[in-house]
Amino acid sequence: MKLIRKIPIITFSIFLIALSINMFLGPHHVAAGGVSGIGILLEAFLGINRSFIVMILNIVMLGLAFQFLGKKTFINILAGSILLPILLYIVPEYKMLDDHLLSVISGSMIFGAGVAILYRIDASSGGTTIPPMIFKKYFNLNTSVGLLLTDLVIVVFNIFIFGMESFFLAILSLILTSVVMSYMETAFHQRKLIMVRSYEHLEEIKMATQAIIDRKVTMVNVSDTLSVENNNNNMLMLVANQQQYKQIVKLIDTIDKNAVIIVNRVAEVHGISFSYYSA
Repeated sequence: MKLIRKIPIITFSIFLIALSINMFLGPHHVAAGGVSGIGILLEAFLGINRSFIVMILNIVMLGLAFQFLGKKTFINILAGSILLPILLYIVPEYKMLDDHLLSVISGSMIFGAGVAILYRIDASSGGTTIPPMIFKKYFNLNTSVGLLLTDLVIVVFNIFIFGMESFFLAILSLILTSVVMSYMETAFHQRKLIMVRSYEHLEEIKMATQAIIDRKVTMVNVSDTLSVENNNNNMLMLVANQQQYKQIVKLIDTIDKNAVIIVNRVAEVHGISFSYYSA
């Protein structure tokens, strides 16, 4: 996907992030990592609008990315790095919810959704994601570890500026954001790995299921105590989406009520006839 085609998606994602910060996390003094967290902290400490702080930090990070990570990474984070401070400035600062906990939960879910969408199109809002990438390139430090350490340092400063309650709410926000991102990464393209054992109707099931998923299925050679007696050493293996799965199970039950069906959720599928799938 070219950068121009990504712009509307990046804009929507950054809008979600700005919304979560200005209407849910910021008004309750919760700085849950990232440049936005630094912006919330320094705004309270110095009285400077968080959008200007984020702009300065992102410009610095863009320079580091261009210098140490190359042109490709610079281009991938450019749009998000510029849009974040702009949308932080445009989106009004308003306390959407009075309850601290409910606001942090809601804001973290929205924030996680925005970041997850960015990750799916290989984009970023820049900021504190850059130093861990540099450390990974030059010192082989895991980027997840680097980002976690960076966020934890930012979160700790909640204690000194906002108090202990904000610190624990920021920790909760980090956890919820991570959970939402993980869920969004896997939930939208769920696939099922289906293995079918039928001693009398396997070929018929194979032809019928191929018609549903519109691609070839795999026959796996197996053996059990009944294989010699029934002269059938094959098991059918295929991957289907949720809708296809329901159709396939219903069809198999129609063809052979005694067929054994084993079903697993699929983490990834790569190769011919597949794009990237997760579940």
